[in-house]
Amino acid sequence: MIDAVDLFCGAGGLTAGLVRAGVTVRAGYDLEAQCQHAYQQNDGATFIAEDVTNVTSNDLMQWYRPGRVRLLAGCAPCQPFSTYNQGKDTRDDRKWPLLYAFRRLISETSPHLVTMENVPDVTKHEVYHDFVSGLESNGYHIWANRVACVDYGLPQQRRRHVLLASRLGKISLLPPTHAGTPVTVQQAIGHLPAVADGECHPTDPLHRAATLTPLNKRRIIYSRQGGTWKDWPPELVAACHRKESGSTYASVYGRMRLDQPSPTMTTLCYGFGNGRFGHPVQDRAITLREAAILQSFPPEYEFMPENEITFKAVGRMIGNAVPVRLGEVIGQSLMSHVAEQVMLRGGILQN
Repeated sequence: MIDAVDLFCGAGGLTAGLVRAGVTVRAGYDLEAQCQHAYQQNDGATFIAEDVTNVTSNDLMQWYRPGRVRLLAGCAPCQPFSTYNQGKDTRDDRKWPLLYAFRRLISETSPHLVTMENVPDVTKHEVYHDFVSGLESNGYHIWANRVACVDYGLPQQRRRHVLLASRLGKISLLPPTHAGTPVTVQQAIGHLPAVADGECHPTDPLHRAATLTPLNKRRIIYSRQGGTWKDWPPELVAACHRKESGSTYASVYGRMRLDQPSPTMTTLCYGFGNGRFGHPVQDRAITLREAAILQSFPPEYEFMPENEITFKAVGRMIGNAVPVRLGEVIGQSLMSHVAEQVMLRGGILQN
């Protein structure tokens, strides 16, 4: 029913979710060639290592088959729009023009459907409003809102801005499936076998934990679920946190809670000192596999050949990914929308 091309596809989180919902994803484009193994090994679509600003309408149209509904998906890198960059001049960031490239490709290919996902603060930037105006001027119906991923069964307190657009008719995201009943860390990763810091499980090359320094080993022993470094003995507290300017930064060096969803996974989610990424009960940071599962990747998902795995490379893929579950909800919403339009139109959808 739907043929899709995924721009800025990364390791394939959105594609995996769309496929799970029944969408046929034909190809993914991304500048990071290192993502090719993950994308093609797990999702079955073709990976093209290319800067989206160089992609043409002819490049995209070759993937769409006659008689199919065309979907163009794009989740441009979010760094220029992140709260971490608020107050900074990011206009020279090479990622900044990517939404304009996405808008150009939409205008040139006229897909029936469009979806875009990004950080909530993307709406504070002119480029986003130009993107929306471009859709409106091309006759698209638009639904756009901030989404709490935990309301859809993601075991993670991640909030994203999601946009759906359709030339076929009014469209919206499906209503929450888990409002008030979040999936917890215990439910998501509590079944995994224990590993120590610096160790890798013998049957899963991604179930590996970063090595802790002797100081951080002592720190995590004193850390409690949901607590902060303020729970430590004074001699373990970092010098920067003893200063008045650093006393409010309590969200680093923390353990997750078993009975709640995890914090947002970032590209540095494997490091104890990089956020609340300490395992709830084991004295280590979460493993790459645990981080991937908290991003709702299937437990067997491959990111790199075993002999090439590094924390930095895989952490980057996981943290930058669209959660698979969110991709699935987007895909289900699009499939439902198309089915509704087919019924309203008596089975005929015009190109």
